[in-house]
Amino acid sequence: MSEQVPAQADPTAPSPWSKVAAAVALLTVIVSVLLTAFAWPSVRSSVHDVPIAIAGPAAAVQQVTDALEQRMPDAFEITTVGSTAEAERLIRDRKVYGAIDVSTGAPQVITATAGSASVAQTLQSIGTALAQAQAQGSAPAVAVRDIVALPADDPRGAGPAAGALPLVMGGLLAAVLLTNLLKGTGRRVAGALAYAVAAGLALTAILQFWFGSLDGSYLANFGAVALSIGATAMTLLGLESLFGYAGFGLGAVIMMLVGNPLSGSGSAPEMLPGWSGALGQLLPPGAGNQLLRSTAFFDGHGAAPAVIVLTCWLALGAVLCLAGGLRARRVVATGRAGADESAQPAVPAAV
Repeated sequence: MSEQVPAQADPTAPSPWSKVAAAVALLTVIVSVLLTAFAWPSVRSSVHDVPIAIAGPAAAVQQVTDALEQRMPDAFEITTVGSTAEAERLIRDRKVYGAIDVSTGAPQVITATAGSASVAQTLQSIGTALAQAQAQGSAPAVAVRDIVALPADDPRGAGPAAGALPLVMGGLLAAVLLTNLLKGTGRRVAGALAYAVAAGLALTAILQFWFGSLDGSYLANFGAVALSIGATAMTLLGLESLFGYAGFGLGAVIMMLVGNPLSGSGSAPEMLPGWSGALGQLLPPGAGNQLLRSTAFFDGHGAAPAVIVLTCWLALGAVLCLAGGLRARRVVATGRAGADESAQPAVPAAV
């Protein structure tokens, strides 16, 4: 009796409509997630707990503090100082974003657009409102001093803000290419570190010497960029080494859909919704942005937290790579041992 051979599916037959509907639904979910991840922080941004200083006599400082609390509750974390020089020192040390100086009577605004242009604009608006209230309705010009300004070639700070996404994508591409092109954990780790150095030199040169978007020491800025790229690339490489493509996907989501939108590169971490700004500073994109601002515009002040965060991610990636390499060696050793046992001839039983 002959067996019936099952009919093979026609490879040219069109897909069923249910599969088309599933593909459309999946693509819709993906694009909705992307829009939410990138647009939500900007749409829901507001001023909350932004550190600023108020300088001047105690009575005048208290009056301004009360006015700010009444107009914008919980918007600012205020540090009071007695002089203009103290306020400027706090700004240059990255302890505060700016200051309102009432030591001469009329409110004056001291800003640092290199720290955050968005906060600087907010402070200027507040200074104008305070001056109008003090002048009972007139609109006097408010004195504004930008003591840490953005470079003249890039007065809006577009270069570092636009460069945040390429830095993350560079880490993603490095992990993909190194995984597929190189064999051996040591070779991949060496490749990732060498790439971080080479890309750091190139990208810093473009931002600083071509675009004119960075001030400060080129070597310090290079260190910030290289550390940011290395932390991203090593983390993704380690996740892929230990968990395969699922680990790479997890790392891509963390860096691209969480870390980059919450980095605060376009405004300030304190202006992002709720806890998202603090979370963003614990991820490589946010920490890298803050570190580069510190090295480029503030002589390295305020860089320590970002350096710690990036170093931890770099070390985590190295540990994951080591764990993945050791697991691969154990799998190979186990396979060889099994092959050797099966290859041994059977010993005849004794009579």
